[in-house]
Amino acid sequence: MYRIKTIREYHKVRGLPKPQHPLISVINCADILHTGDVCDYRWMLDFYSISLKRSSYSKAIYGQQEYDFDEGIMYFSAPNQLFSFEIDKEATPDFSGWILLIHPDFLWHTSLADKILKYEFFGYDVHEALFLSEKEELLLKNIILGIQQEYHTNMDKFSQHIIISQIETLLNYAERFYERQFLTRKITNHQILDRLDKLLNDYFNDNDLISRGLPTVQYVSDRLNVSPNYLSGLLKILTGQTTQQHIHDKLILKAKEKLSTTDLSVSEIAYGLGFEHSQSFNRIFKSKTNQSPLEFRKSFN
Repeated sequence: MYRIKTIREYHKVRGLPKPQHPLISVINCADILHTGDVCDYRWMLDFYSISLKRSSYSKAIYGQQEYDFDEGIMYFSAPNQLFSFEIDKEATPDFSGWILLIHPDFLWHTSLADKILKYEFFGYDVHEALFLSEKEELLLKNIILGIQQEYHTNMDKFSQHIIISQIETLLNYAERFYERQFLTRKITNHQILDRLDKLLNDYFNDNDLISRGLPTVQYVSDRLNVSPNYLSGLLKILTGQTTQQHIHDKLILKAKEKLSTTDLSVSEIAYGLGFEHSQSFNRIFKSKTNQSPLEFRKSFN
């Protein structure tokens, strides 16, 4: 694994001139030196990376996922995420696009220091990248050029605030474009919803819930082959609910079925649904139905 701690080190490794600023850099992908030895490592950056790339001869691999760059896509990487490259060494390099590198130190004592963590797409997998229209791409490119121009000029007391504002604008547009992508890719996204529904139905129909416990968000995401952040963002746009809320909805439906069709006690039902303590089951049930399990059973009868 090759860990890169500074933006200056990144420039050196990729055959670029020294950065104009130690904590932020805009890189033209066409200027990057592409050598075969980059394939020999898995990479980890200690800083944020936001990029839009195109290439017909390279693939990036994140975990078990890989993605071709023959179409322009935008993707986001937070510090300490692993990635690697596969390169066709016989092909002619044809990278285009840009990369924005931001060291966390640049965000200290600014509005983005904590706020950047709310942008869930920094946790998305590579196959959940953002596809941009030409109009969207041009808009973001102009913001990038503005950031580059600002730190290339003489830095003054206003420069950091201006650049932070531009980065925040870039991230807000990305959030808007992801929401558009969730809505426009209806077939794929509704297939995920259908698979989620079947997954939860099968899980709660399993008689082994006592040993398995309740399904976690991570478990559901892994089975659907999407990142937890991406699944949460998709569900909130399409249904208004988080993944955890969907899990609880299925749980309540199963609980209602058992309360209305069996003579099992509330404690037995809670245990059978994977709860170690019936109080936790009672609390979730009441928060979803405004009734306790016993009140529901009485009203149903």
